[in-house]
Amino acid sequence: MEPKPVSRINLREFKAISHAISTYEDLTVLNHHLVEGICKAFNIKACSIFLYDDRENQLFRVTSYGLSEEYLSKGPIIVDDNKNREALSGEVVFYQDIKNDDRVLYPEEAISEGIMSMLSVPIKYHEHTLGLLKMYHSDPWILHEDDQDSFCVLAAHLGLRIEHTGLRNFFEMVKAAAGSLPLRMMQGLAL
Repeated sequence: MEPKPVSRINLREFKAISHAISTYEDLTVLNHHLVEGICKAFNIKACSIFLYDDRENQLFRVTSYGLSEEYLSKGPIIVDDNKNREALSGEVVFYQDIKNDDRVLYPEEAISEGIMSMLSVPIKYHEHTLGLLKMYHSDPWILHEDDQDSFCVLAAHLGLRIEHTGLRNFFEMVKAAAGSLPLRMMQGLAL
């Protein structure tokens, strides 16, 4: 008989992580603190954030916590591969047993790293998948539905923050470019 899943989410920790996503100005620092906070709050081995580059059709690791350099340099994550297309479909993908799951892209490397289970949650903005929030566990993971829902909420919140930061950066570039225009061309612009 399989043991019942136990929720690992703690409201206080969830609120702290959610608050950090809302208030950090520097997205790089936020990402580092986020993956570390998730590992500590949920008592899991590791966590990574990947962003999807649709020009190269590849996932790029933005930050990780708890993984070795050897594992991080295992190879590219091309989305043409059916194993990664599933994750970018916008659905949560749970790999309960890495050893017996043919959807895992680098199974030998994952096993050598001590990863037994993995959860891949899409980072979305509206209907667009911007990337993935991946959690790695060194024990067999019996995932509670509340924890999965919590990860989905955090990933959606992160997607909103990533999109907001991208738009703000774009606006700052436009504003800087407009600032270099001759004054006669600036008349009537509200910047």
